[in-house]
Amino acid sequence: MTVLDTLRPRLPSPVQELSDPRFARHGLRLVLKRDDLIHPEIVGNKWRKLAPNLAAAAGRTVVTFGGAYSNHLRATAAAGRLLGLPTVGVVRGQELADRPLNPSLVRCAADGMRLHFVARSTYRDKADPAALARVLRAADAEDAYVVPEGGSNALAVRGCRALGEELAGQADVVAIACGTGGTLAGLAAGLSRDQRALGIPVLKGGFLTAGTESLQHRAFGDRRGDWTLDDRFHCGGYARTTPELDVFADDFEQRHGVPLERLYVAKLLFGLVTLVEEGAFARGTTVAAVVTGRPFP
Repeated sequence: MTVLDTLRPRLPSPVQELSDPRFARHGLRLVLKRDDLIHPEIVGNKWRKLAPNLAAAAGRTVVTFGGAYSNHLRATAAAGRLLGLPTVGVVRGQELADRPLNPSLVRCAADGMRLHFVARSTYRDKADPAALARVLRAADAEDAYVVPEGGSNALAVRGCRALGEELAGQADVVAIACGTGGTLAGLAAGLSRDQRALGIPVLKGGFLTAGTESLQHRAFGDRRGDWTLDDRFHCGGYARTTPELDVFADDFEQRHGVPLERLYVAKLLFGLVTLVEEGAFARGTTVAAVVTGRPFP
């Protein structure tokens, strides 16, 4: 048994079929892949991405990156507390250092994460080796194991391949909300030849195709699986919502009793319902939506 096994992740995560008339009247089935139930504190794709990286860290301090509301920072901090592993969170926005911490960063600090705030220009350059070295030196973490923003690296992508493998024979189309593209990259690689993946980006910019392809090349050596992106449902960008999205999410929760995390999962399901109404899926299709997280706090 590994150290991570002592945390008792629920794998494979359960699949839940929903009866939703918006899908049924088009001859479609909707199932949820409940990755939000993998672990009470390290949920969803965060577990799948972090587990191989935490194993690779081998007890060293883990440094990672995120914005002030990063789900990834919270998951890393929780993992550090549970495993007795020191963690450092490099937070985008030097100006935040002199302000009261928001609830997300309060949780990180309570879990023992040491927060290091950097200027946004410095944060943008973090992939440059020299810039990264300066950040690590300033954070007094030069010997740390570095996990990139969102947890997306080759190890994480290979860890997410199991998500696709778990859905073999259970859906024709598997849809997932995307931040950095790492989970989509692994998911698509794990699906069988008769399945396809659909990514719903939650950030503006249209950059995710290249990013996802790059991650697959680093993890597997080439592009893998049948996958596409639909960039229309970001609702203004990361950490942004709209009144329409909130109304949709409230209604979905009342219909199905499933709490919807707004920044990723609600956008995913809103996008799927829109696509269904547009006739994007053939009758008889089973659509799986991956629930990658739960609402915070």
